[in-house]
Amino acid sequence: MTPHPQDDPADDRSSPLARRLEVRRVLAWVLLANLVAIAAKLYVGVRSGSIAVMGDAAHSGIDAVNNLVGLAAMRLAAAPPDERHPYGHGKFETLAALAVAAFLSVTCFELLEGAVGRLRSGGTAPDIQPMMLAVLAGTMVLNGAVAWSENRAGKRLSSQMLAADARHTASDVVVSAAVLVGVGLMAAFQWENVDAILAIFVALVVAHSGYEILKDTIPDLVDERATDPSEISSVASTIPGVRGTSQIRSRGKRGDGFAELTIHVAREETVVTAHEIADQVEKGIAVEMDFVDVTVHVEPEEGPGGEA
Repeated sequence: MTPHPQDDPADDRSSPLARRLEVRRVLAWVLLANLVAIAAKLYVGVRSGSIAVMGDAAHSGIDAVNNLVGLAAMRLAAAPPDERHPYGHGKFETLAALAVAAFLSVTCFELLEGAVGRLRSGGTAPDIQPMMLAVLAGTMVLNGAVAWSENRAGKRLSSQMLAADARHTASDVVVSAAVLVGVGLMAAFQWENVDAILAIFVALVVAHSGYEILKDTIPDLVDERATDPSEISSVASTIPGVRGTSQIRSRGKRGDGFAELTIHVAREETVVTAHEIADQVEKGIAVEMDFVDVTVHVEPEEGPGGEA
């Protein structure tokens, strides 16, 4: 039973459909910002001959791919429940977050491989001009602003996809900072191996970002409980007529989760009054704990001898 249906879910900013539409809008703006950063880094990389800057552009390219994957996933996730997917399509968003983690693992491997290769073979310092350093600094500031804004939007919209992508964008800021420092030192002091050493550090940062994404998404994918059953029981017990609760289950994430429980009512309650109590419990839990759907089963309380 849906506790608070809407005539037009797209007009309700708290509904799952409206939330996913907003996530798609955020991702579209992030994609545009990433394309600007990629173009700037490619310009500097080609003009200077810096492999490190080209690698940074490739890392930003993965950000753009993540945005495209996210947009496609959110389009699927926004579809309403149907006969084959009665609980909706929300887990496409979780799968998209896992895809971001997979891209991060590829980035980590590429960074380590490139860093080790450069340490073994050496190289020459690129021809970096002050204007090029300013362009790289500008892309770093742009990525930082995008990561901050996207992270805020992810928390506001309870979006795993935005939170995961914000971590990746934040790792891009670290990559850009490392490359900026590295090419600056190489240009000033002819230190060819600085960027390779920094790349190893960056790879560890990227690996940690991937770990954080997995830690957040896997519980949802395997239907770990959304909240402690005692919290649901506490809310249900405040409803007049509820004598007890049992068989409490929940899954999903805040703003898009499901809960199910059994309430026990007085044996003298009629079918009508018991149903009214159940309705109040559904609405109360949905509002207080931000579940999209709450199902309540009704049982009579146990008699003196323990009989139902």
